[in-house]
Amino acid sequence: MTAPQPPDPDCEVPLVELEITDELDLAQLRDVAGVLDSVLSLRPREVVFDLSGCGHIDAASIGFLLDVRRRLARHGAVLTLRNPDRRVRRILDSTGLGRVLRIVYTTEGARSAGEDRLPPGHRPALGGRASVGARRPGPGPLTGHRP
Repeated sequence: MTAPQPPDPDCEVPLVELEITDELDLAQLRDVAGVLDSVLSLRPREVVFDLSGCGHIDAASIGFLLDVRRRLARHGAVLTLRNPDRRVRRILDSTGLGRVLRIVYTTEGARSAGEDRLPPGHRPALGGRASVGARRPGPGPLTGHRP
């Protein structure tokens, strides 16, 4: 395991949050990877995947999360997973990712995951939020790729 690099002084954006609202599986990874490539071009210090709306992750997604962590670490940035539900948390823990990736719970996220309090060993997410938006010509959402 390599030591984390110091933060990149050329960082353009301190924080980018991505909300995963469906299952994170092989069928979704192409779209998510496209958006993530756009996000990584901003050279953020931290990328947060909000998993509160994600009910399942598969093996391809586990490899994807490890790759994202590695790509961010090269530039001194971190990947944080926020508010995974119980099922996703079990998957993360059973694969060892629960020990490798930074996982945080907000108080609301812990409650919605069925916890009365934060799981042992987890601290609440720190306050503050920065939104990053991008405008592209033409109709349609940011999809990470052009038609």
